[in-house]
Amino acid sequence: MQYKSQAVAKPYFIAAIALFTGQVLFGLIMGLQYVIGDFLFPAIPFNVARMVHTNLLIVWLLFGFMGSAYYLIPEESERELHSPKLALFMFWVFLAAGVLTIVGYLAVPYATLAKLTGNDLLATMGREFLEQPLPTKVGIVIVALAMLYNLSMTILRGRKTSINLVMIVGLWGLALFFLFSFYNPSNLVLDKFFWWWVVHMWVEGVWELILGAMLAFVLIKVTGVDREVIEKWLYVIVAMSLISGIIGTGHHFYWIGAPGYWQWWGGVFSALEPIPFFMMTLFAFNMVSRRRRDHPNKVAVLWALGTGVMAFLGAGVWGFLHTLAPVNFYTHGTQLTAAHAHLSFYGAYVMVVLTMISYAMPLMRGRQANSPGAQVVEKWAFWLMTVSMVFITLFLTAAGIMQIWLQRMASQPLSFMATQDHLTLFYWLREASGVVFLTGLVLYITSFFIKGKTAVVA
Repeated sequence: MQYKSQAVAKPYFIAAIALFTGQVLFGLIMGLQYVIGDFLFPAIPFNVARMVHTNLLIVWLLFGFMGSAYYLIPEESERELHSPKLALFMFWVFLAAGVLTIVGYLAVPYATLAKLTGNDLLATMGREFLEQPLPTKVGIVIVALAMLYNLSMTILRGRKTSINLVMIVGLWGLALFFLFSFYNPSNLVLDKFFWWWVVHMWVEGVWELILGAMLAFVLIKVTGVDREVIEKWLYVIVAMSLISGIIGTGHHFYWIGAPGYWQWWGGVFSALEPIPFFMMTLFAFNMVSRRRRDHPNKVAVLWALGTGVMAFLGAGVWGFLHTLAPVNFYTHGTQLTAAHAHLSFYGAYVMVVLTMISYAMPLMRGRQANSPGAQVVEKWAFWLMTVSMVFITLFLTAAGIMQIWLQRMASQPLSFMATQDHLTLFYWLREASGVVFLTGLVLYITSFFIKGKTAVVA
């Protein structure tokens, strides 16, 4: 059953895809700056391009999570959203804050932006992924609290299911752990310690709850498998994610001056982190193989299956490659880290948001699925983006292995910049793969504008 207030998700999804496109474009700019050092300098220096690239990633995924929550929670709760007007108002607040922040990064030097936005009053800026000015951080908190109030009231007055409860717990965790971004101690060890409480607890903790809930919701809809079966899988995956993810934070504490026991705790529990992602892969394929209905939205099923596989490879396999302390001693901060980051973010979070958009957007436009022709284009988009991301990961992995050898293990180690000269071929190959990825994204967007005969929602 469709609910009128689910349409609130549409602007969130549109903004997410627009910002995703911007993120990819700035990724290509950075890729060229690796091999053409003065490309767009001084208009867009590398440090600014990198900051915009990573901040757009965070902001567009948050738009995707919020849109997904506004879509699935009313349907799971079997009632209209508590306040659609509040959700739409917060959309414009969040969009304005995000766009103004990116413009600020590009228009003025970062130090000037810090002075203009009150960083002297409460210093929160200057940390990777958390570069946002103080007003933006406050805005994120306000938007998150308004969303949580809206969704919590919807659930409290409606049906409680495993999916909407896991989703809301994940969103509450997202908001609560972000509060540590306001704590910026002068001690560098403490700074890094609590910085990971935001970054790690998000991507290897509460975001996994959001991922699990979104994937379970789509699989119920497209397979027709009994809810009880899917919910049992969801609980097991969530439990393993939290057990391994929370204590596994310790693998970030190896080299920051934290007590040595974190090498054991972090190593053992972070080595367990691939398990929930492997279970997620089995979960997706098992549910599709047991499906009781042949849903017309074939490509949404493809995205759901791809999420399980790529999340396991990126977050699981590539994460495990360098998570143990004796290995991490050599790999820390190399291109191997970048390889893991690209594949894990794409496999776990980018793909699940695209899964949700692929499933929900046609329904919000009054049809069960896009036309067969549109789905063919979207399948091309899936394979171009996914295969190109695999190649980006492989090229960065090769670059990382060579970097480790030349810079850290050779009998006469080279300097950082001298090592970079030897990696140029891999950087060019990574850039070419990025162009293919952008082509796939353009096809994904195009598929929603292709007309044809489709089944209308009853």
